[in-house]
Amino acid sequence: MTDGAPGSLRIPGRFNGPHGSGNGGYSAGVVAALLGGEAEVNLRSPVPLDTALQVVRDGDDAVRVLDGDALVVEARAAEVDTEPPAPVGPDEARLAAERYRGSSENIFSRCFVCGKARDGEGCFGVFAGAVEGRRLVATPWTPPPWSADPSGRVRPEFVWAALDCPTYFAAYAGEESVVSFLVRFKARIDADVRAGSEHVVIAWPIETDGRKRHAGSAVLSAEGETLAVASALLVEPRAG
Repeated sequence: MTDGAPGSLRIPGRFNGPHGSGNGGYSAGVVAALLGGEAEVNLRSPVPLDTALQVVRDGDDAVRVLDGDALVVEARAAEVDTEPPAPVGPDEARLAAERYRGSSENIFSRCFVCGKARDGEGCFGVFAGAVEGRRLVATPWTPPPWSADPSGRVRPEFVWAALDCPTYFAAYAGEESVVSFLVRFKARIDADVRAGSEHVVIAWPIETDGRKRHAGSAVLSAEGETLAVASALLVEPRAG
């Protein structure tokens, strides 16, 4: 969603990820919408909440978002060629969600997508846990009415948000949890995601390169159809 004066956007405070800054997937989806939807978004610094951010267009296929002189987000139109593995059904996803490893005490504990301390009203409850016998995580997801347009179609930025958080748990599956932040996100939406209908969100690890972790994610229908897909790059902060 865009808000504020022409040439600006604002991330509402309730759509936070880490404490005090915007959820990476949601913020990326808001910026991607300025380019028509399918895009690569680079998060250069924490996204301020409830702040008018300046939008600067670089031609028809690129955009920058600034907070004063500070670069917050860069994005460009880009094809997303990530494809998901075999689907996970709702029953299996519910079992996987029981293995969710998210904390109720860290900086992500009140994330509106996956925060355990935020569970309930205003939280998506996307609690992706390990799928037994497979190298991926999964969770059921029933998008709430407030995430949809008047036709019942979930707004793209909320689909991007749901695609984001599970990538962390896929990237660190079977490992000790460490702080890691989304720095690049690419997504495409292939079909409508409908509010009030049960879906499955899955994520899988792709590659580890030092402090960098690559992972993919997808939103599936209850029948296993791929509705949206994404790839993420997460980076651990440097020690000290």
